Amino acid sequence: MKRELTRVQKIEQSLIRKYRKELWAPFLNAITTYELIQPNDRIAVCISGGKDSMCMAKLFQELERRTEIPFEVVYLVMDPGYNEANRIRIEENAELLDLPIQVFETNIFRVANQTSHHPCYLCARMRRGHLYNQAKALGCNKIALGHHLNDVIETALVSMMYASKLETLIPKVHSTNFEGMELIRPMYCIKEEAIRNWCRYNDLHFIQCACKFTEENAGGHVSSKRQEVKELIAALKKDNPEVEGNIFRALHAVQLNTFPGYKLDGVLHSFLETYDDHSE
Repeated sequence: MKRELTRVQKIEQSLIRKYRKELWAPFLNAITTYELIQPNDRIAVCISGGKDSMCMAKLFQELERRTEIPFEVVYLVMDPGYNEANRIRIEENAELLDLPIQVFETNIFRVANQTSHHPCYLCARMRRGHLYNQAKALGCNKIALGHHLNDVIETALVSMMYASKLETLIPKVHSTNFEGMELIRPMYCIKEEAIRNWCRYNDLHFIQCACKFTEENAGGHVSSKRQEVKELIAALKKDNPEVEGNIFRALHAVQLNTFPGYKLDGVLHSFLETYDDHSE
């Protein structure tokens, strides 16, 4: 008689079978292509409670079970000041998904909400610092964040259209303020739509935006340049289903010799510097 799988087993199985092409394969591809994990790494998988970080945590669990690379994982949850409902939802989902989370508390929402000068930027900076600090205290040398392919391409478009520069997220980066620490993005090659589909298929419900600032200042609804870009990409996809992949691949094949200027390590360079060395 065939043994009936538990719910968490069905969820785990869907990652490597039903969504193998959309989730498992691009997860492994990012780890391999960008050399995100080395032997003896101890990685703090940072869980916000949303769909992206929860999916990342389950992918890491599967990787731990299947890889021959010796590495350790800590499933780290930072509570920046969630309301009670969101905190309970995170804990219940962690139990449902069999994730052995470690929770630590901060007052980030309260501090960020007291300033009227770029509270979102302050909140993000404080979050990153607390995560690095806690991860290092737990003996980790890396933190893993759940940024996915759509975060990458949306960041590029937002920066270009609203900040007059072309920049985006990279797959990994050394910490400036925490020596020996590194940030990695293992979901780099995964589309957000695939994560949504996995959640829907398994009837999983994670927290949405838990930001106290948007709750208290805009009733939970704010105008977002990133949302505008999401809608733009969605509109373009109606005529060109490959638009997300095309933008993503373009970021890996920047033709610097066709740009009038670029900035490297904070120094602005002009095409005129090497103009006489090249011809059409």
